[in-house]
Amino acid sequence: MLKLNVIELLEEKGRTKYWLYKQLGMSYQNFSRMINNETCSIKYENIEAMCQLLECTPNELFVFTDELDGSAKK
Repeated sequence: MLKLNVIELLEEKGRTKYWLYKQLGMSYQNFSRMINNETCSIKYENIEAMCQLLECTPNELFVFTDELDGSAKK
Protein backbone atom coordinates (compact mmCIF):
# COMPACT_ATOMS: atom_id res chain seq x y z
CA MET A 1 0.00 0.00 0.00
CA LEU A 2 1.30 3.46 -0.87
CA LYS A 3 1.13 6.00 1.97
CA LEU A 4 2.22 9.54 2.69
CA ASN A 5 5.33 9.88 4.83
CA VAL A 6 4.49 13.46 5.84
CA ILE A 7 4.52 13.04 9.64
CA GLU A 8 8.07 11.67 9.60
CA LEU A 9 9.26 14.41 7.23
CA LEU A 10 7.68 17.10 9.41
CA GLU A 11 9.45 15.68 12.48
CA GLU A 12 12.79 15.67 10.63
CA LYS A 13 12.29 19.32 9.65
CA GLY A 14 11.10 20.37 13.12
CA ARG A 15 7.72 21.47 11.72
CA THR A 16 4.16 20.74 12.81
CA LYS A 17 1.06 19.50 10.98
CA TYR A 18 -0.51 22.88 11.77
CA TRP A 19 2.36 24.67 9.99
CA LEU A 20 1.89 22.52 6.90
CA TYR A 21 -1.88 22.98 7.01
CA LYS A 22 -1.48 26.77 7.04
CA GLN A 23 1.10 26.67 4.21
CA LEU A 24 -1.07 24.52 1.95
CA GLY A 25 -4.23 26.58 2.44
CA MET A 26 -6.52 23.55 2.18
CA SER A 27 -9.70 22.95 4.14
CA TYR A 28 -8.86 21.27 7.44
CA GLN A 29 -11.09 18.30 6.62
CA ASN A 30 -9.28 17.58 3.33
CA PHE A 31 -5.87 18.20 4.92
CA SER A 32 -6.64 15.84 7.80
CA ARG A 33 -7.82 13.09 5.45
CA MET A 34 -4.71 13.46 3.31
CA ILE A 35 -2.23 13.47 6.22
CA ASN A 36 -3.95 10.49 7.87
CA ASN A 37 -3.89 8.50 4.60
CA GLU A 38 -7.68 8.40 4.43
CA THR A 39 -8.02 9.64 0.86
CA CYS A 40 -7.84 7.89 -2.50
CA SER A 41 -6.33 10.79 -4.43
CA ILE A 42 -4.06 13.77 -3.98
CA LYS A 43 -3.81 16.63 -6.47
CA TYR A 44 -0.47 17.03 -8.21
CA GLU A 45 -0.36 20.65 -7.05
CA ASN A 46 -0.55 19.47 -3.41
CA ILE A 47 2.20 16.91 -3.95
CA GLU A 48 4.39 19.57 -5.53
CA ALA A 49 3.66 22.08 -2.74
CA MET A 50 4.46 19.53 -0.02
CA CYS A 51 7.72 18.60 -1.75
CA GLN A 52 8.74 22.26 -1.95
CA LEU A 53 7.74 23.03 1.65
CA LEU A 54 9.40 19.91 3.07
CA GLU A 55 12.38 20.15 0.70
CA CYS A 56 11.96 16.58 -0.47
CA THR A 57 11.22 14.57 -3.59
CA PRO A 58 8.03 12.62 -4.30
CA ASN A 59 10.07 9.46 -3.58
CA GLU A 60 10.61 10.72 -0.03
CA LEU A 61 7.02 11.90 0.34
CA PHE A 62 5.56 8.43 -0.25
CA VAL A 63 6.42 5.00 1.17
CA PHE A 64 5.16 1.48 0.46
CA THR A 65 3.77 -0.40 3.47
CA ASP A 66 2.66 -3.96 4.04
CA GLU A 67 -1.12 -3.95 4.10
CA LEU A 68 -1.33 -6.46 6.95
CA ASP A 69 0.93 -4.89 9.55
CA GLY A 70 1.41 -1.32 8.26
CA SER A 71 5.22 -1.49 8.42
CA ALA A 72 7.04 0.75 5.97
CA LYS A 73 9.29 -0.45 3.18
CA LYS A 74 11.80 2.10 1.97
